[in-house]
Amino acid sequence: MILADMTVLTLLAALLLIAIINDLRFRKVPNILTYPAMVTAIAYNSSLSGLEGLLFSVEGIGLGIGVLILFYFAGGMGAGDVKLLGAVGGFLGPQGVFIAFLFIAIIGGIHALTVLTFKGYVKEALKRYYLMLKAFILTGRIVFIPPSGGEMKLRLCYGVSIAIGTFLAVVLESRIMTLV
Repeated sequence: MILADMTVLTLLAALLLIAIINDLRFRKVPNILTYPAMVTAIAYNSSLSGLEGLLFSVEGIGLGIGVLILFYFAGGMGAGDVKLLGAVGGFLGPQGVFIAFLFIAIIGGIHALTVLTFKGYVKEALKRYYLMLKAFILTGRIVFIPPSGGEMKLRLCYGVSIAIGTFLAVVLESRIMTLV
């Protein structure tokens, strides 16, 4: 359950708005934002619920980082994005950050497709995937065809997707809970 009190929502909103601004202006989410946010989340939840609050935040941070770390290692996103979702997890806990991650994945996919479309790479990407599928059907082997240089250089401001997905998860969760 994501439902959080107004203090958490205010801190989370400030964190995500600052992350959006930094990501759009400088194309990075800085450590000076993410690490203090994680510490703040741990301190806040610990002060409210003691050891249970501490574990809630630490588990949320771990899961937030865990669901994105492979994308970072694969070169698909920056470390700041990974730490940003960790900070979100510190405030929302493991269940909340997982629900937020699902929304973030959808928003991130839409964002990526939009950028690919506007940059003119969708046709090229579809052609590559078609050729890989055709090679698999004909040979039974997976043949990877790497993307072109232009397609590889595309960089998304994934901090924006993290913020929008998190806002959607929190708002929709609170709307659902008011109906129950």
